[in-house]
Amino acid sequence: MTSMKAGLVKRAAVRLTADPSRVVTRLFVPGQEGFEHQDSRAGAVLARILALSEDEVLSSLDDVIARFDSRHRNLGDTFRRHARELADRLRPGAHVSDARMVLLGAAFTSEYAIEAAALCNPSIVPHPDQSGTAAGSLRFVMSVRGIGEGHKSSIGFRTGVIDASGQPKIDPPAALATVGLATPTLLEAATFRHELSRLDGAGEAASYVFDALGERFSRADLERRLTVLEAHASTRGHALETISEIRAIADRSYAVEFAPRIPLSERVLWPATEAESAGMEDARFVRFVDDDGSTTFYATYTAYSGSHISQQLLKTDDFRSFTSTPMVGRAAANKGLALFPRRIKGRYAALSRADRESNSITFSDRPFVWTDAQPFQRPVAAWEVLQLGNCGSPMETEAGWLVLTHGVGAMRTYRIGAVLLDLDDPTKVLGRLHEPLLSPAPDEQNGYVPNVVYSCGALVHADTLVLPYGIGDAAIGFATVPLPDLLSALRD
Repeated sequence: MTSMKAGLVKRAAVRLTADPSRVVTRLFVPGQEGFEHQDSRAGAVLARILALSEDEVLSSLDDVIARFDSRHRNLGDTFRRHARELADRLRPGAHVSDARMVLLGAAFTSEYAIEAAALCNPSIVPHPDQSGTAAGSLRFVMSVRGIGEGHKSSIGFRTGVIDASGQPKIDPPAALATVGLATPTLLEAATFRHELSRLDGAGEAASYVFDALGERFSRADLERRLTVLEAHASTRGHALETISEIRAIADRSYAVEFAPRIPLSERVLWPATEAESAGMEDARFVRFVDDDGSTTFYATYTAYSGSHISQQLLKTDDFRSFTSTPMVGRAAANKGLALFPRRIKGRYAALSRADRESNSITFSDRPFVWTDAQPFQRPVAAWEVLQLGNCGSPMETEAGWLVLTHGVGAMRTYRIGAVLLDLDDPTKVLGRLHEPLLSPAPDEQNGYVPNVVYSCGALVHADTLVLPYGIGDAAIGFATVPLPDLLSALRD
């Protein structure tokens, strides 16, 4: 173990801060803000809007459109969609003008500033489209965690270029922020079987459902099978509890699609299920190259319901179409799972923090089921006595797997370290920095969460480690490290 040479890490001038003008629309139901215990006030609001004169409707609608149309894409369509949520409250056969319906939708719509509180926890990967990039440069995609009112997190994106000398530059983001359309996706039987194996008495009912469906199936197919099981639940113990658990697992799988015309930096992955209703946290993206040479972008992230956390796996080829599926197993039970960028001896591999404080390795035949994990690094140094974790997926170098870590020490200070793992057997540690690679500088101590530098993924380009990192969970900075010097320090 060794210390880093002074001055080896260079902080770039690039810094991103939260932008409260980046807003998305949400359905707003008065009386259902989360703290009231009576019925919603939707009926009373609807009655008041129906009582307005047509002139009052047009005047109010003109005001709304003038103030908000430039802040959102297809705002009228959003208002009409939200108005349809109230259609069942209208008297059958009642004629309501289009303007009144649009105003009704506007009354049941609110803005949410996705970065009002913070912008942090970046993860960086090569862009899938390198056309037009200057020789020696690399275009990249960087995911960011935006935090808004109530600490609710979403996943956004930025793009940029790392030049031939290893220096990063960020493109100006799109002016708008747009949430993708969430739809059902295919489900994996292995996920259900593994999760249900933890429940006493679920075996017979689970086998009845999944033996008839195959390894992959649609939500509609699943519901048809569950309906049959419900009709005969009296002959199977724990059937109703098993059905409830199956639906809860199924609810965690969905797809998200963005229109091609929407720029990448405008796209926002917004919580779409109950499991992540309080936030999508700390996405760790990786460019995964399979044994046949095909390329997929994966990201693990933490889904937070407000009381429970779970791990989800994002998958995309183009950052326009995504799927999100649950990750299950003991090794995926805590925060911070990060996939290796390729298989190792035919199996998927991932960094895990299954015991909540040590860095471990886990292997699997599927990227969504993770069982046992083997620790390779435990807290030792003073700056990591509280816990260890990873700062994103491993990076393959000629010397071994370069893994950036985070350690938490006194005054809950987060610092970034590094270890080097064997390429063929990543449970074997080849080298470890004794001192942190990056610590909060004096001007980085303050923030939404003070005394934190933290990353969810770096990359290597032009013989340079390019490290985007969150500063106090409030802003994002960049640091660069000459890769040969870092590897030399790790192998010393």
